[in-house]
Amino acid sequence: MTTTPTTPSVPAETLAVVAHAAGDLRVDSVPVAEPAAHEALVQIAYGGVCGSDLHYWQHGAAGESILKAPMVLGHEVVGTVVRAAADGSGPASGTAVAVHPATPGPGDGARYPHDRPNLSPGCTYLGSAARFPHTEGAFLKVAALPARMLRPLPAQLSLRAAALVEPASVAWHAVSRAGDLAGKRVLVIGSGPIGSLIVAVAKRAGAAEIVATDVQELPRRIAEQVGATRTIDAADQAAIDAVEADVVFESSGNRFGLASAFRGAMRGGRVVMVGLLPSGEQPALISLAITRELELLGSFRFNDEIDDVITALADGSLYVEPIVTHEFPAERALEAFEVARDASRSGKVLLAF
Repeated sequence: MTTTPTTPSVPAETLAVVAHAAGDLRVDSVPVAEPAAHEALVQIAYGGVCGSDLHYWQHGAAGESILKAPMVLGHEVVGTVVRAAADGSGPASGTAVAVHPATPGPGDGARYPHDRPNLSPGCTYLGSAARFPHTEGAFLKVAALPARMLRPLPAQLSLRAAALVEPASVAWHAVSRAGDLAGKRVLVIGSGPIGSLIVAVAKRAGAAEIVATDVQELPRRIAEQVGATRTIDAADQAAIDAVEADVVFESSGNRFGLASAFRGAMRGGRVVMVGLLPSGEQPALISLAITRELELLGSFRFNDEIDDVITALADGSLYVEPIVTHEFPAERALEAFEVARDASRSGKVLLAF
């Protein structure tokens, strides 16, 4: 006797974490989106609270991306496919997946290197107000996502352990921008989740010495747990100046951190700028960059590094476990966001859906 495959039942409504305006974060109930033929329905397991999520909640904007209407937040998500894409693309139902949240696009046609789609002028990102209508995020119990975004997870990598795949890919991209780190001295300015992930990736890349800074004790302690050979209080500028690093990663996202990055680099060193500074003009020690012949490199999001990150997490060569410090049910999202914005008591905060 033959049987006909059944489609898993999907609820009509789903919990959603929505930024309505500055200071107005809500846990709403919204309709489950009807997936297009190229989209799969994914039951989200975990979502990491990112700095951009916090900015939309606190300020109603992330940089120049201004909230013009309520928007579902979230781009650091993992889950399980509950209904595969109707066109047959992407993973099958029941597959555990990480999500690559970018959709490259030509935008206004501005020139960019086509092997670096993260720089495409029309690139959109889940949970982003860069364009209007906004690109809805995936802090949902059930999300309709393009099948091309989904990356199957190896059996030995749990969904919770995979919750850092997206931010670790940002760190991996930054380290790849720096070139070969084997045997080199590295300085990481700012040891929040991205900074600590850069420490972990740099250790895997063979850096001989990794010095990490932060204004808070907890991030410095986490950085040590994932590979920093020593840490420095960010207020101790003299100690930072004395590092003379081959490569510096600026991940604090403020002008004071950028100044410390320039001053902590050796002559002829390289500075990779990862932390997104506020939009508009920013003061910088450009004369120092000139006279020391520093190489300044930007680093923005990531491309296919996500596949290498998944492999490294699965085989244990990338150790990031201490970076997650808190987990909250998604129903308590506001409490989770309050904890996430306090770097003195949290690293990466996860929502469990």
